[in-house]
Amino acid sequence: MDSIEYDVLVVGSGAGALTAAITAHDNGGTVLVIEKSDMYGGTSATSGGGIWIPCNHLRAEHGETDSPEAALEYLKACVGDKVSDSRLKSYVQNAPKMLKDMEDNSDVKFVSTPYADYLTEKPGSKDGWRTLDPLPISATRLGKEFLNMRPPHPQTIFGGFTITVNEAKKIITRSKGWKWIMAKLMISYRLDIPMRLKSKRHRRLCLGNALVGRCLTSVFKRDIPIWRSTSLKSLVEKNGKVTGAIVTKNGEDILITTKRGVILAAGGFEHNSDMRNANLPGPTDTNWSATPGQNTGDAHIAAQAVGANLTLMDAAWWGPSVRLPRDDRSRILFAERALPGIYIVNENGKRYLNEAASYDEVGRQLQAHPKTSWVIFDRRAREKYGIGPLYPTAVHPDSKWNSSIKAIVKKSDTIEGLASLMGVDETGLKDTVKKVAKYSETGVDEDFGSGSTSYDKYYGDPSVTPNPCLAPLLKAPFYAFPVYPGDIGTKGGVDVDINAQALNKNGRPILGLYATGNTASSVMGYTYPGAGSTIGPAMTFGYVAAKHAMGVNS
Repeated sequence: MDSIEYDVLVVGSGAGALTAAITAHDNGGTVLVIEKSDMYGGTSATSGGGIWIPCNHLRAEHGETDSPEAALEYLKACVGDKVSDSRLKSYVQNAPKMLKDMEDNSDVKFVSTPYADYLTEKPGSKDGWRTLDPLPISATRLGKEFLNMRPPHPQTIFGGFTITVNEAKKIITRSKGWKWIMAKLMISYRLDIPMRLKSKRHRRLCLGNALVGRCLTSVFKRDIPIWRSTSLKSLVEKNGKVTGAIVTKNGEDILITTKRGVILAAGGFEHNSDMRNANLPGPTDTNWSATPGQNTGDAHIAAQAVGANLTLMDAAWWGPSVRLPRDDRSRILFAERALPGIYIVNENGKRYLNEAASYDEVGRQLQAHPKTSWVIFDRRAREKYGIGPLYPTAVHPDSKWNSSIKAIVKKSDTIEGLASLMGVDETGLKDTVKKVAKYSETGVDEDFGSGSTSYDKYYGDPSVTPNPCLAPLLKAPFYAFPVYPGDIGTKGGVDVDINAQALNKNGRPILGLYATGNTASSVMGYTYPGAGSTIGPAMTFGYVAAKHAMGVNS
């Protein structure tokens, strides 16, 4: 078996992995990154790319303030006792350091956004500016490697071109300037003749593609090798210390020995049916996940084999999902749930949750409900908004539906007819229609409080009053499609300490082994405090792990 030595081996090529690689290199280490698939970027590349960083230095540009005390108070209120105080403190202390270091020393750049924390009723929460979005970047900076980066999720692409979160919000709600945004993007996309001859992909990278693209340009400038199509077979342990790994490349096993450590950042186990069934509460299905299919828990299994303790294995980053038969993964209903006139009902035709709450909260409530739920809306909402797999009527009329959409979307000229097609209780659905009409007039959702928080209103339609999240179901035809408890990854994994060191079942560090991202047990516990609570910790603890491995205090 061939053998090669590096200071640090990083398993995975998402944002957390690449942050770890950059940090280890910049602190004097030789680094190898391996990626199981033939494409860079992992789940990060298909995500929104946002990171939740309390006390970030960019908030000051907007005249906003934050403090470690407020951030820690908020995290404790959200997470409770599921994660140690020391680990929460480590995140609050190191997240802004990671951000500043990456912005100062790499191509990774962000902008602070007015995106409210998800649980604004909790003490220490903020109405914005803790979430950061990556700045767009041109794919020309990646050269030939661009087409080796994982494409965006299909639901983040509009007619072939990509958009930022702020642009998406304006387009979804048709706010002032949305037509100009669309026109500019369409023209720039179609006039890029050289790329159109090679690929349908847009060279203006946004969201997760922008984040991973910026990380990759930073990695390539440092000549850090990334081996694609290289999988982790097992970890090598000697006298209680991990000293490397056996990886498989081109069908051949290679021993990678490490002087400083192995950092596992290979995603979750959401596409491993056996692990889902053994750990996640039912109902559960790999088809409901919105992540790439390569996340099968390989790193979890390898870590457990050398004694690592796995915790929070029954948890996931939940989200209401819809799956078209022709798609290779689900679509998460991130924003449209907050728009007026779009509701979720159960088999009795009744609402049972606040549709405008965070997608994690809505997903968890769907997960706790054993029977199929449905998204319902009328012609007004259908004409104005993009909803799940449907673009607004002007660009995607019903007459243009393909067989995949026809297979899941129900349509009727009456509420009674819609209830029959859905297989739900007609009386219950009619009662829901009466209630939402009343609440739309008063602006108060007496059942679930939709539109009562700053987070709810963020994705609401500001042109609709008195509540931007409520509108009646009045105009035929009426529509519905099934919605499931999907996910954007599992959050259970290797138990780690404040330095991202893997812990054994006795709570002691396994020397030479680190974990971050969805391979590690989430610092957010069972909750989702704000947009970017997945990638923010992945990058932060990738940074912390690399510095600790290289013997540098963070």
